[in-house]
Amino acid sequence: MNQEKLKEVVMAGVEAKRSELVQLSQLIHSHPELGFQEHQAVEWLSSYLRDEGFAIRTRIGDLPTAFRADYGSGRPVIAFLAEYDALPKIGHACGHNIIATASVGAAVSLRPVVDEWGGQVIVMGTPAEELYGGKAILAERGAFSGLDVAMIVHPGVRNKAQAYALACIGLDVEFAGRAAHAAAAPEEGINALEAMILSFTAINSLRQHVDDKARIHGVITDGGEAANVVPAHSAGSFLVRAEDEDYLDLLQQRVLDCFKGAAQATGARLSHRWADVKYRPMRTNQTLAEAFARNLHALGRAISEEPPKGMGSTDMGNVSHLVPSVHPTIAIAPVGVQGHSPEFAQAAASEAGVKGLLDGAKAMAMTAVDVITNPDLLARAHQEFQQAMTRQNAAKQGATR
Repeated sequence: MNQEKLKEVVMAGVEAKRSELVQLSQLIHSHPELGFQEHQAVEWLSSYLRDEGFAIRTRIGDLPTAFRADYGSGRPVIAFLAEYDALPKIGHACGHNIIATASVGAAVSLRPVVDEWGGQVIVMGTPAEELYGGKAILAERGAFSGLDVAMIVHPGVRNKAQAYALACIGLDVEFAGRAAHAAAAPEEGINALEAMILSFTAINSLRQHVDDKARIHGVITDGGEAANVVPAHSAGSFLVRAEDEDYLDLLQQRVLDCFKGAAQATGARLSHRWADVKYRPMRTNQTLAEAFARNLHALGRAISEEPPKGMGSTDMGNVSHLVPSVHPTIAIAPVGVQGHSPEFAQAAASEAGVKGLLDGAKAMAMTAVDVITNPDLLARAHQEFQQAMTRQNAAKQGATR
């Protein structure tokens, strides 16, 4: 079969599995699990793929809720990445139920293409994208070695083939003070909460003097226990983001200085811990993105060229520095609905969410058909990736001279 006929086959394959994919997506949506706790989602996804003829390996990278499902053999090796963790209290307000099942749908629909043309299709189950950077951990442990292409599709409010994401690292801080009666003997206390408040004030001042796309934000997780006791302990959790990793390194020290200054001013003792993993900025492979855009357009979706007004972070950025990758967005809600909101959680289980799931699976599978049947496209994608790596290495060497 030629390329266009194969694309019709994979589109029909997704439609043939519509009811099963929707049921799987709704099941994950109605049973939200936090990062590294997604045991039910992993069982549902891996069991479905096993029944569809995929070989399953669990505990990839020694992570209990990571898995890998393989079908076929030879090259190219195409991976669809599945996310399935939820957010605290608001569930699947980032639509990871759609991400997981779109990847499953794309992979299952490609079986006849792989049977005819060869190659290998993989679903990589990647836990804890929110906050913990599961893919970053898996990347460090070699889970993505040997891949030719990696794809993931994320629900949003616009159809976009390009993805932009900031480098990001987490910071946990604690201040230890000394308790005292807040009215009878406040002079005997050291106020750990005041140290945290001063830190926020310093960070607010710092925000005026950082790059436009840099972001610093956090929450107080402990501020004391009673209004009439000088707080002896306070704690907070923060995220620091920047457009590139070099600036993030610089910003980390400036942010930490805010906390050190507050400790010196109040007499509280500071302890801090940077996250073990760092989210890297997303490096979209333009060759693959253009192919994905053509396929999404063929499904009747208009591609938005509007530049991003703001950026978050994703551990898919770490994958994109190892293998040619795309992280497109598919619209499931009107513009104005915010990600990580209750409204977006509702959209992830809506009819528009179902449409996004099916179209996302089809567009990824169609792009995989392009990769499998067009060796020149894959060669161009790899050439682009190697050129980006060369530029990055040259920039690093220049910075150390």
